[in-house]
Amino acid sequence: MNPAEVAQSAMPLVSADVSLIALFWQAHWIVKSVMLGLIGCSVWVWAIAIDKLILYSRTKRAMDRFEQAFWSGESIDDLYRTLSAKPTHSMAACFVAAMREWKRSFESHSRSFAGLQMRIEKVMNVSIAREVERLERRLLVLATVGSAGPFVGLFGTVWGIMSSFQSIAASKNTSLAVVAPGIAEALFATAVGLIAAIPATIFYNKFTSEVNRQTQRLEGFADEFSAILSRQIDERA
Repeated sequence: MNPAEVAQSAMPLVSADVSLIALFWQAHWIVKSVMLGLIGCSVWVWAIAIDKLILYSRTKRAMDRFEQAFWSGESIDDLYRTLSAKPTHSMAACFVAAMREWKRSFESHSRSFAGLQMRIEKVMNVSIAREVERLERRLLVLATVGSAGPFVGLFGTVWGIMSSFQSIAASKNTSLAVVAPGIAEALFATAVGLIAAIPATIFYNKFTSEVNRQTQRLEGFADEFSAILSRQIDERA
């Protein structure tokens, strides 16, 4: 064998460009579409997560302020007049709904208190349901991305591997230098799917737990306030 040929064969193969940007641009258009969709979902997930973090923190602070005012000894009539003059959410909305039903019942000059307790509990339950709906809004997006993201990325991977095998068959060259870039492009789609799915799953679990805590807090206040109004109903009856 010619020594020059031996030396040339001993030289390392020039590696193809396997940077992330190169892998994206060299991928099949279907794989590109999958990756772009997953990247868009990832951006949407982070936007929802930031919005929910702000919302839950704001709601928690509003509950703390309301409970401090409610249990400070201030008259519930004065507190109702203060809160009913502006839009309220969370625990304050539950209180205003109950007090509004209470006021309507006594302003009608009805001497019958039958059903008043049930009506107050019903309006508080409706208020809590609306608040839970507000807190849970768009959490389904996180659940969908978290569960479907890896499979969408896997679809892009399968399609990319199929395209790579077709290229290998057309070129009739099975060397690692030819196979590796195509396989890397395909696996990149799975990585993008996991990048979108993992934060979505983590945020969904965290936010679901936070919604449950705030719901239990609302239901606890509703039970306490219902007991207070029930005692007043008995006294007036």
